[in-house]
Amino acid sequence: QVQLVESGGGLVQPGGSLRLSCAASGSIFSIFHMGWHRQAPGKQRELVAFITSGGSTNYADAVKGRFTISRDNAKNTVYLQMNSLKPEDTAVYYCNVNVQSNSGRIFASWGQGTQVTVSS
Repeated sequence: QVQLVESGGGLVQPGGSLRLSCAASGSIFSIFHMGWHRQAPGKQRELVAFITSGGSTNYADAVKGRFTISRDNAKNTVYLQMNSLKPEDTAVYYCNVNVQSNSGRIFASWGQGTQVTVSS
């Protein structure tokens, strides 16, 4: 059993910044990929960014140069720094991690989502 707790969402004006955090806890032996997805109203969930256990990163074209993903392995936490936010970034943001539990099982776990609204 793995729990993900997200924080940092909110309302921000266009051009502003937010930092999302997602902390994993529970029966964790190892965490592989950590990432963020988002889902806007009426749209499918899409990948925003992910980071591997080795620190390699990958970003959706829509956020390249504006968002930065990072992780703190000691805290089992992944972050998403979002700068130069645009109204089209408005969505519910979900944390996702690929985990190996202490029992050896490998699976994906999702956070509950945090709302990001970019509006003047």
